[in-house]
Amino acid sequence: MINAAAATPMGLAALEARLQQDLDWLELPGKDWMPQTLVDGVAVLDVAIIGGGQAGMAAAVSLQHLGIKAVIFDQSPAGFEGPWATTARMETLRSPKKLTGPALGFAALTFRAWFEAQFGLAAWDALDKIPRLQWMQYLRWYGRVMQLDVRNLHRLQAVSPRADGVVALQLQTPTGEQTVLARRVVLATGRDGLGGAQVPAIAQSLPRHSWAHSSDAMDYGTLAGKRIGVIGAGSSAMDSAATALESGAERVDLLIRRQELPRINKGKGSGNPGLTNGHLHLPDEWKWRIRHYVNVQQTPPPTGSTRRVSKFANARFLFGAPIERIDVLPDGLRVITPRGVFHYDFLIFSTGFRIDWNQRPEFAAIAPHVRSWRARYMPPPGAEDAELSDSPDLGAAFEFQQKQPGSLPGLERVHCFCHAAVLTHGTLSGDIPAISDGAQRLAQGIASLFYGEDIEFHYRNTQAYAEPELVGDEWQPAEPTEAERAALHEVGR
Repeated sequence: MINAAAATPMGLAALEARLQQDLDWLELPGKDWMPQTLVDGVAVLDVAIIGGGQAGMAAAVSLQHLGIKAVIFDQSPAGFEGPWATTARMETLRSPKKLTGPALGFAALTFRAWFEAQFGLAAWDALDKIPRLQWMQYLRWYGRVMQLDVRNLHRLQAVSPRADGVVALQLQTPTGEQTVLARRVVLATGRDGLGGAQVPAIAQSLPRHSWAHSSDAMDYGTLAGKRIGVIGAGSSAMDSAATALESGAERVDLLIRRQELPRINKGKGSGNPGLTNGHLHLPDEWKWRIRHYVNVQQTPPPTGSTRRVSKFANARFLFGAPIERIDVLPDGLRVITPRGVFHYDFLIFSTGFRIDWNQRPEFAAIAPHVRSWRARYMPPPGAEDAELSDSPDLGAAFEFQQKQPGSLPGLERVHCFCHAAVLTHGTLSGDIPAISDGAQRLAQGIASLFYGEDIEFHYRNTQAYAEPELVGDEWQPAEPTEAERAALHEVGR
């Protein structure tokens, strides 16, 4: 039974006061312990984070709690960091509402606390999945209450590790080009963080106005009255198809290579604290075996997303229909599959993402030097997996490692806290379930690396430390008795 007091929303102001009290009791943010660094008279940031979405913010707060200053640079306008209010098209998140996401162990920082503070417990109990745009509102609140230093409209142009202990970042900003120096750089760049859309070769021969990738920013209103083919059957395919239908498309077909949709999310079934904490330490063959199995099984689209499409009479699920050829005709596109020949005005390729350094010119200086799993591990026959082979071989703090030692000094100062870290670290660097665990591992690793680099500075601070515990008047010296002094002779002294 819910009592009236518990059902009454406390309001955001009260929640924020509670959160601040928790932080005060824990003496957070942590005390500043880092040396100030200057290079040629220019101040050097402790940590620069590229990307202000949930991963970047969780990383910044985790560093902040350890007394390490971090600045976030994001290319989007304020309040539009990440995909939630831009290219994401699902109605609700796919994760269960009970997951605590980037809250880092603080109950008052969870989405649930934020939601209940405004709408009450009964509304929380009635909520099925978290609406996508409401999650974005929560993340905006999160960044504000944690007082994060976010520099918006700052687009990364180049990352250049240097041998003198810093990384140079070339940024395009609202006031022009700017060079920023940082001791460590964290790439919190999301699902396509080291590449971009995976577009099949067959699309490259088509007029660019006749197709899009599901991750493209586009106005779906332009699809009204048109015949649309969606290539793929994952979550983003359902979201794109549903958005096209809701925007007034004449017909939407999902062209699906498989004979049926996968039913079980194997990745969800593998998640537990053992994986979160233990994947990093598994033998290579087990890391590969687990991630390859999840890849092969594929992730089914959520039931809600699928029903969002199937409720339309002008939607079709066409199974066993891989694309064999696409012809460009005066009145549209002719798509030839084993199931039949279909005519469309526009195609949406929902074909996922890939690690592809060529799509990210800002990483041109580091790309040739990054050690990948292709150089680390040879899978057994039948277990080949291009996505896994292309994944970077990372260190314990998510840091890149050099393919040839000495080829690019300072590369290890760049940390990969995005989806590409999954093979090395598990699902800690982007997905909601374990993002706090990943951010804390990243921050603790960076703190350890800083301490080792600055050990002489910290040792000097230890030597120079002069705050007395005792002032000298806490006691009075005493003298032994005559008998105690005489006893020295009896013991042979």
